[in-house]
Amino acid sequence: MTSTDTTPGTTGDGGGTDRRRWFALAIVMTAAFMDLVDVTIVNIAIPSIRRESGASFSEIQWITAGYALAFAAGLITGGRLGDIHGRKRIFLLGIGGFTVASALCGLAVNPEMLVASRFLQGGMAALMVPQVLSIVHATFPAHERGKVFGLFGAVVGLGAVSGPLLGALLTEWNLFGWEWRSIFLINLPVGVAGLILGSRFITESKAPRALKLDLVGVALVTLGLLMLLYPLIRGRELGWPLWGYVSMAGSLVVLAALVAYEKRKAARDGSPLVELSLFRVKSFAAGIAVQTVFGVALGIFFLVWTMYMQFGLGWSPLKAGLTGVPFSIAVSAAAGMSVQLLVPRFGRKVLQAGALVMAAGVLLYIWESGHYGLAITSWQMALPLVVMGVGMGLIVAPLTDAILSEVPREHSGSASGLINTVQQMGNALGLGLVSVVFFGSISDHLSRDQVGPAFANAFQNALGWVAAVMAVIFLLMFALPKRPAQHVEGEELPTEEKEPALV
Repeated sequence: MTSTDTTPGTTGDGGGTDRRRWFALAIVMTAAFMDLVDVTIVNIAIPSIRRESGASFSEIQWITAGYALAFAAGLITGGRLGDIHGRKRIFLLGIGGFTVASALCGLAVNPEMLVASRFLQGGMAALMVPQVLSIVHATFPAHERGKVFGLFGAVVGLGAVSGPLLGALLTEWNLFGWEWRSIFLINLPVGVAGLILGSRFITESKAPRALKLDLVGVALVTLGLLMLLYPLIRGRELGWPLWGYVSMAGSLVVLAALVAYEKRKAARDGSPLVELSLFRVKSFAAGIAVQTVFGVALGIFFLVWTMYMQFGLGWSPLKAGLTGVPFSIAVSAAAGMSVQLLVPRFGRKVLQAGALVMAAGVLLYIWESGHYGLAITSWQMALPLVVMGVGMGLIVAPLTDAILSEVPREHSGSASGLINTVQQMGNALGLGLVSVVFFGSISDHLSRDQVGPAFANAFQNALGWVAAVMAVIFLLMFALPKRPAQHVEGEELPTEEKEPALV
């Protein structure tokens, strides 16, 4: 059964009465926020990084996508390691490694070191992030999870869209002459505080049964994802060579082999890396599909948005970052409202409304960009950004709740690892598609007066793809349950599914 620490304050009641679990929640949410900010904070600093380090556009692409690639490839393994060796232990290892990698990014002496450090940072985030949802899922009883996932949705929204603003402020302030380096070094005090407080307030928990790490599964899932994502990210740069198409097709064979192997592994010793039984839970399988496609939309939007504002419109990092404030506020407000007020009453319709509202915001943004041209202002962008933010907020928080609502607690680590993996895989796919839907519309040889119109047209083209993706998401959501399953307050879980409180 699960082993636990002897940290004072543990109640052993599933986290229902001990207020200390809220300190633990704040710690893991801060870690999740730090990761989410780090995904988007780099985008706003791209001009500064390119100017100061001499990085090529190819290296800039790897600085952005290398993190997502390492993150996606390691998330399933990170979730399983938490189940096996303890979620607290792996969380602390991840946040410590993430802090060290952030320091290496900030101290990078050339673009190659920065790219390598970003890969390391993504790998450490893959250990840290899966533990967040599994700790939340195992700590809080069912009747409290709606409130908790509402908070999580707000953190997701804030992290995703406050990254550009924070990056802009740090770059503009040029603290200690660090320029873009401060966007990475700011993680050091946060990471150290999380390490110290996490060791005190988070109590250990593991899966109820003794598990073993599936090394063959680790190798297959990593190889399959790399074979799929590497050619997408480098395809345009290399002229879309034949080997890239062969690699992407081969990735499907590798992933099929992974499924076959995991089935045999589960039947033999019950310790597969990917818990395939989760996909028999309709809400989980449907939610994973939605999460993947949603990740594609976000991967495309956030990168092309910041490049459009800075390279196309010639805005400063601070002006570009401040433009995202209405989006941030709208996402956070809608995320909290969707879980606590709307989903209990309207169920799946809230998520579908979110997809349609976000698509409407994207189409409005396309129209405004074309109508106002290069003279568009931040205030004119506010309306489409608020509409998009409301739509995103209606999706992010209840989607997580819907995916995990029927997942047994002993598989929470594996499930959260899969959720984050498909989201990051979708993000990486979106970043790869940026080469096609954004850079594919821009000539390699532009005069100074051609740059603005070319980037504006490419931005509109990319947003057209985002709108199409949101329409696909709307249709996929019909496979979600009409209402997420919830345990009744006070209901006891079966004995074999119970886990002690984490704090």
